[in-house]
Amino acid sequence: MVIRTGRADLSFDGIRTEFGLRPAFPAAVLAEAEAAVSRPVGDRPDLTSIPLVTIDPPGAKDLDQALCLERTSTGFVVHYAIADLGVFVTPGGALDSEVRQRGQTMYLPDGNVPLHPTVLSEGAASLLPGVVRPAVLWTFTCSAEGVPTSVEVRRALVRSQAQFDYASVQETFDTGNPHPSVAALAEFGPLRRALARSRGAIELQLPEQEIESNGSAWKLVTRPRALVDSWNAEISLMTGMAAASIMLEARVGILRTLPDPDVAAVAALRKSAAALRVPWPADVSPGAFLAGLDASQPEALALFTDATRLLRGAGYSAFNGEVPEVVTHAGVAAPYTHVTAPLRRLVDRFATEVCLAVTAGEELPSWLAEALPQLPSLMGASDSLAAKVERASLDQVEAWVLAGRVGQEFEAVVMRAGEQEAEIFVAAPPVLAKCAGKRLPEGERIRVRLAEADPVERRVRFERA
Repeated sequence: MVIRTGRADLSFDGIRTEFGLRPAFPAAVLAEAEAAVSRPVGDRPDLTSIPLVTIDPPGAKDLDQALCLERTSTGFVVHYAIADLGVFVTPGGALDSEVRQRGQTMYLPDGNVPLHPTVLSEGAASLLPGVVRPAVLWTFTCSAEGVPTSVEVRRALVRSQAQFDYASVQETFDTGNPHPSVAALAEFGPLRRALARSRGAIELQLPEQEIESNGSAWKLVTRPRALVDSWNAEISLMTGMAAASIMLEARVGILRTLPDPDVAAVAALRKSAAALRVPWPADVSPGAFLAGLDASQPEALALFTDATRLLRGAGYSAFNGEVPEVVTHAGVAAPYTHVTAPLRRLVDRFATEVCLAVTAGEELPSWLAEALPQLPSLMGASDSLAAKVERASLDQVEAWVLAGRVGQEFEAVVMRAGEQEAEIFVAAPPVLAKCAGKRLPEGERIRVRLAEADPVERRVRFERA
């Protein structure tokens, strides 16, 4: 993950140029976005009395989701408001055409390249606190075990009461004084995570590198994932699963799919676990096995890295009439689709419109039906580009941070060994890199020497000390 926390002296304009990123929007697109801001949103219920709040990274302005959880005598009621881009984007217009080309917001440490003009993504469409906004409101009535018993999705007017970040919300739980709108998250989140484990969901607890500014330069840090972060993610996952169910029942929509791990990948992971002397009972699924590992241990890091082989082949499947052969996402262990981040990801707006039409008993408008088969290739290209931009940004900062330390030694964990080199994780500074060496001891700590740190080529290379 790349965190934007200020502007340092060294910029990432080279990466923007290399990957053809365009921060500015054409004049026609900006004019259409400005006009959309003043356009009436139409009649919709006023649900501003629901005490919604947002939880996002510090300083975020593109707020896609707001939530409110209620504990009831029989379970829970979850309100989840999602920014309503459908009211601002005219199908076939200049803005629609532009965002289809972009696919998603690209995040760089010194400023993002937004999917939508900021007058929308950080203004009129964002669920900022204290202002009335059009939204798509999902309401879940759930059992005491956290299982939805009814789902409603509709357009509404909402108003967020407050904007929080993960660390501050986690602190309120740690001190026993959470905001009333999220207090039930401490009970509901673990219930949903337990359900995910029982389904066989696969979660890789790999270290996440974050890029921060210290005012004059960039630095790399890692932070443990807060419990609130994982609990909040379960609300989004539940919504995506509900949306997928709506689509499958209606036999129309677009799913985020990932094939089940093949037998060879699971066998390879079991072989790695045995080599690292990590017990894995025969009747325990890969997801349950990985969930039980201690992420702070070096052998766990190696196994999480090996387990990335289980999660290959992700894509998007659009359908209208005939349900695709693969409808599940192995990471979620259920059918799933994207509907919760329309400010930042193209497909969410279209998937949301499908759910709204289906639940209202209406035919899909022609523009939506025509767009569905185009989305898998648009999102596939965008996802690939986003991954390259993020990796290039991390490679650049790694090279900047280490440029003056060639020849120094570091402690590292071997995450995956190859014939001639290995993937290693250096904890201080937190760097994922290649290390020369034949069949290095996977899952063990070793000493490595920095052999190269080239900021121009964005290349870092280690060798065993």
